[in-house]
Amino acid sequence: MTLDITGAKIFFTIPTGIPILGDFPVTETLVISWLVMAIITGLCIFLTRGLKVENISKRQAVAEMLVETANNFVRNNTGSTKFDKLIPFVAALFATSVVSNLISLTGLRSPTADLSTEAGWALVVFVMITATKIRSGGLGNYLKGFTEPIFVMTPFNILGELATPVSMACRHFGNVLSGVVINGLIYWALAGASAAIFKHLPGAVGSILSKIPILSVGLPAITSVYFDWFSGVMQAFIFSMLTIMFISNASE
Repeated sequence: MTLDITGAKIFFTIPTGIPILGDFPVTETLVISWLVMAIITGLCIFLTRGLKVENISKRQAVAEMLVETANNFVRNNTGSTKFDKLIPFVAALFATSVVSNLISLTGLRSPTADLSTEAGWALVVFVMITATKIRSGGLGNYLKGFTEPIFVMTPFNILGELATPVSMACRHFGNVLSGVVINGLIYWALAGASAAIFKHLPGAVGSILSKIPILSVGLPAITSVYFDWFSGVMQAFIFSMLTIMFISNASE
């Protein structure tokens, strides 16, 4: 799925000829997601090579700082060490989200601009939330909770339960996609302004310069600092935070 901007209209097209691996379609989102996982895996291997107890290297210091940050992030938001088992999952979720969001800086399409990516993450989190509720109160109490405070509220309680993964996925996806669309609109508008301004120059100079999006150089890079860097890291932080809060609340 690619963004196409024509005039004042914005629409999406689904490319044809998607490679097929057996019965499994290999999409752009899937390939870049594999690349993201390879980057994270390679970084982990690099940071954890040659670990020592004393006289540690700068590389090991960075690794220990990241581990300590992940530990504090989960423990400070749950108030105890009860959920330490969530630390690897939350750290992996945050790292995957951050790298997926920031990979757009290289010109590749971010996997998080595809709703199926966030939907998969949210589904995993939803299963963990449900499992925590059942383990804490038992299956009977979990099912009974849908009938409270009165039985007639059951359909609404079920919808409320299903709304959790939907809202998590759509929130992350919407923020990432909006950045892609806004940056695309800014680039398109500046390219149009370049053509409108430089076409008035006489001769071949105006003809050549009007075809070069000169004004598009600079400003899109500045706006990407917010939409790619700040917003990308913030959305990863929010998704991870919600994951911790929902799972910890499910155990009460």
